[in-house]
Amino acid sequence: MKKVMIIGAHGATAQILTKRLLNETDDKLILLLRNTQRLNAYSDNERVTLVDGNVLKTDELANAMKPADIIYSNVGGTDLADQTESILAAMKQTNKQRLIFISALGAHREVPGKFGEWNEQAIAAFLPGFRKSAQLLINSGVIYTEIRPSWLTNNDEIDYEEKTLNQSLTGTEVSRASVADFALKVINAPEQYQKESIGLNKPNTDGDKPSWM
Repeated sequence: MKKVMIIGAHGATAQILTKRLLNETDDKLILLLRNTQRLNAYSDNERVTLVDGNVLKTDELANAMKPADIIYSNVGGTDLADQTESILAAMKQTNKQRLIFISALGAHREVPGKFGEWNEQAIAAFLPGFRKSAQLLINSGVIYTEIRPSWLTNNDEIDYEEKTLNQSLTGTEVSRASVADFALKVINAPEQYQKESIGLNKPNTDGDKPSWM
């Protein structure tokens, strides 16, 4: 049994992961989000600790993090780099080592061709945060797994392939259920994917942009 802290626990992928951890493992969960009422369904679950918290308040984050064995970050936004700095600072305060971090395709300029050009424009406001966060992870000294999903769908499917940084990420989409599945795999065997950045996309979805755009 492990204690898994999920930061940004109201996120759609985080909620899928939470359900699977509760259904398929005996792990205990620390769910941190800005308003715990949003996950009030877990308020009576003995395996869940709900924490109202602001990721940017490092001391509060560290206090909530103390019991955790593994940290999973599902935060985002244009201030992602500031949030990443706070998470890493809290991990240093509490001597935590294992981090699973949701990033995005393009964080390492690894998307080639017209799809890469389209993605650069489509998430231009967010890419600086992803890229700074990627460098923060590399320099941090923590044992991280960076996950770079392609454009996310709500499709009820688990269908994905893994791409290392040496492999171009060309698939234009992947389901949130697939991302949660990969995160669960890492949580269940945290000796895997150490200090690695893994891209996820659904096979056979290459194109100039996602099909629904």
